Amino acid sequence: MKRRVFYHDTDCGGVVYYGNYLKFLEEARGECLEDFGFSVKKLMDEGVWFVVKRQEIDYKYPAFYDDTLDIKTWIKEMSDFRIQFAYEIKNQSGRLVVKAITDMVAVGKDLKMIEMPEFLKEKLKSQN
Repeated sequence: MKRRVFYHDTDCGGVVYYGNYLKFLEEARGECLEDFGFSVKKLMDEGVWFVVKRQEIDYKYPAFYDDTLDIKTWIKEMSDFRIQFAYEIKNQSGRLVVKAITDMVAVGKDLKMIEMPEFLKEKLKSQN
């Protein structure tokens, strides 16, 4: 996924504010699931939500206002209840900016952990 860095993504020095990378990862995760053929909205309508259990981010190099970031996203691990997404964010020069991992668990509308539906597990496993 390509993403341009806008002024509102940065601090007063024109550097991407560190917390905004979480938004970038969220956007990339949604795009990744859509690439697998799933709408996050449709999954939520069907009672399958995903919540972040753990987040790791390694900041390697700053990104700046007007950079174009390439965010590579893939499923690193998964189980019946959990998906672990991995990411690499590079700038337009190919320089590594961020490496990250997001652990997510499937929950129902009551926010209690549930097993992912079989159709979802099968599709995600076939893409791995």
